[in-house]
Amino acid sequence: MAGSQRVGAYLRNEQATFHGVDGIQETKKMTHKSTLPALEYRPRNPENYRPGIGLIGCGAITMDHLRAYRKAGYKVIAMCDIDADKAKERRKEFFPDATIYTDYVELLRNETVEIVDIATHPPDRPPIIKAALLAGRHVLSQKPFVLDLDVGQQLVELADKQGVRLAVNQNGRWAPHFSYIRAAIKAGLIGQVAAAHLSVHWDHGWVQGTEFEKVHHLVLYDFAIHWFDIVQCFLGPKKPQRVYASVARWPGQPVAPPLLAQALIEFDGAQASLAFDAYTCHQPHDRTYVAGTKGTIMSRGPDFKKQTVRLENKDGVLEPELEGVWFPDGFHGTMGELLCSIEENREPTISARENLKSLELCFAAVASAEQHLPIVPGSVRRMPG
Repeated sequence: MAGSQRVGAYLRNEQATFHGVDGIQETKKMTHKSTLPALEYRPRNPENYRPGIGLIGCGAITMDHLRAYRKAGYKVIAMCDIDADKAKERRKEFFPDATIYTDYVELLRNETVEIVDIATHPPDRPPIIKAALLAGRHVLSQKPFVLDLDVGQQLVELADKQGVRLAVNQNGRWAPHFSYIRAAIKAGLIGQVAAAHLSVHWDHGWVQGTEFEKVHHLVLYDFAIHWFDIVQCFLGPKKPQRVYASVARWPGQPVAPPLLAQALIEFDGAQASLAFDAYTCHQPHDRTYVAGTKGTIMSRGPDFKKQTVRLENKDGVLEPELEGVWFPDGFHGTMGELLCSIEENREPTISARENLKSLELCFAAVASAEQHLPIVPGSVRRMPG
């Protein structure tokens, strides 16, 4: 049974406890109506569009990119990395017929490549994105998109001028629980969102000895960009007013970046909070709670692989059985959305233009943690540090 069709199957009667006006607990029957709409939260594929895809940068994360693309039936016909052995390794495992390049300029000369997936390190990406856009290619950029908002805006304008799509790989949007919550909000099942509170208690000790350990704001920047982006999705048209954030070191943590971080975001008529305990070695936990004017929706689980969702409104309680896993479904979702937007001649929901709003939140949070002051999103144009 498809995920979008399962909603009705999981509507059920449930006993709920309320406090009456005299303080005495009352038990009421909550009637679950089958009229609640089915929600489309799984990644989409285009109807007919199957262009040639070229991958630039073949680091470890691209195994999830390629695994998702192969499963979806997409065509990766070219791979590029300055280390040819990395590209050959990816080719051997996933797309044995792909052409290997060590210079992205040469890859862009391959006219059969219509889509470029750029998965290099952030400082290296802007000139590659620019070259791809000038070559008339549609681009999916790994997150974070840019380290300078003005550079990002210039790339957005260049994409518009070239008549091509520029999207950002905010793959967390297609983690099943986040995607389901997004769909529920869009369907109006909880009304106007007034609050979103997200907390993540995981172990980031794995970064010890890796390049990630060199990123001072590892949590608020490289990791939390997913959560800033999700908050931006949940709150939709509401404009963020101020961000206040802080970081601290976990007692005895073995890695250099501070592994405790939090952020408060004040919106026009709403609020959001993020909490990250990134050295939780025992009983990891993840929780998302969104409250609206007509209902609430919550997800929880030990990690991104296992999440349960509960939606409650005047019609009752809904606990759908989710399908999929963030890795690799998130990467299917982002590439699928870009391909669908091209086929349907519209701007992708993960457009770089929209992603700049998420980066404004992220940059403001990092600046706030350094200055110990509330920061207005958009006032910090470059990633601090």
